[in-house]
Amino acid sequence: MTIVSGKAEARRTLQSARSDVLRKMWEHRADYAYVLPAIAVMLIVIAYPIYYTIELSFFNTPPGLQLRDKIFVGLNNYTAILTSGVFWQVTFNTLIWTVASTFFSFVLGFAAALALHRDFIGRGVLRAILIIPWVISAVAASYIWKWIYHSDFGIIGAVLVELGWAERPPNFIDSVSTVLPSLIVVNIWREFPFAMIMMTAGLQTVPEPLLRAAKVDGANAWQRFWHVTFPHLRNVSTVTILLLAVANFNSFIIPWIMTGGGPSNASHIWITHIYELAFGRQRWGVASAYSVLLFIILMTLGYFYVRALSGNERKDGGA
Repeated sequence: MTIVSGKAEARRTLQSARSDVLRKMWEHRADYAYVLPAIAVMLIVIAYPIYYTIELSFFNTPPGLQLRDKIFVGLNNYTAILTSGVFWQVTFNTLIWTVASTFFSFVLGFAAALALHRDFIGRGVLRAILIIPWVISAVAASYIWKWIYHSDFGIIGAVLVELGWAERPPNFIDSVSTVLPSLIVVNIWREFPFAMIMMTAGLQTVPEPLLRAAKVDGANAWQRFWHVTFPHLRNVSTVTILLLAVANFNSFIIPWIMTGGGPSNASHIWITHIYELAFGRQRWGVASAYSVLLFIILMTLGYFYVRALSGNERKDGGA
């Protein structure tokens, strides 16, 4: 009897909450008119493409057919993807690309932020120089690094040969074994300034009196960092890592411009593989199924990002 009454009470509470929401929406109906144009635009440019991509993922779209003649195949596209060897190779490449780029970008950016947090002559100039990789166009950076890595005319290969460290210039982006690490180096060079900026901002929030008090108590530099500085940077570190992970998982320009996914799919990640399937092979249904899976993964990362931000706001409010 108690369980039944508890369920009834919960149902009444839920109905009351819904009625309160509807009542408040009706009371503020005039306010919604101001955001209606923005909602309409979002529905057109965001909601409808998402819906159409999900719908298209259940159809077969041979290159010889127009989209209006697509053939319904149900979950066959998803089955074909999950049983494909290329899928698992691309997934492995994507994981290596995302984890390595995120980790080393964050570590290098954090180290740079710590180094630049101290006052010294030329600090402002050095900060400006280190930010250059982040503000430069990704397309321009990709072409520059493609030339630097060139097996015949690249500056790195020429220097290695000149110093006698190599008999001939290495094939950085033309070799299956070295292409992905070479692209990761470029991506780290491009992204670490973002982590540096975020962590520099976080370092400004560390209370200086706590650091002085820890120093007076006999704590060395590492103890002050680990017990005072790092706890205050935990929240901004989480947000920075999640932002880097989402950006890397969805990265396109560097791998596509520098290698186009080659050689032998060795540098293909999810987003470049989707692009090739859709615009290179006109396999819109399979590409849409890939996109749906990618959308789910990115939404999951976005969920953790929002949770991290909400946690920060609650802690700030409690303080």
